Amino acid sequence: MSDPFTFLADAPLGTRVVVRTRIPGGYTDALGFLRERSAASVSVETKRGLVTLAMQDVVAAKLVPPAPPPRLRRG
Repeated sequence: MSDPFTFLADAPLGTRVVVRTRIPGGYTDALGFLRERSAASVSVETKRGLVTLAMQDVVAAKLVPPAPPPRLRRG
């Protein structure tokens, strides 16, 4: 498996990803679509909006399969 920096550099924009970053006191994940990248940062479009993450804080990243379709309501 490749390191997170190689994965993020090679993944096509629009790929659904999860990126784990280091924050004070622990880690956090951004799940969504890869929208932008540079040597210094990546941007992931999550359900809550566009999140820009510093590459120096990235500790892991991987491809995520498409979200399952919404469940049908009963009744």
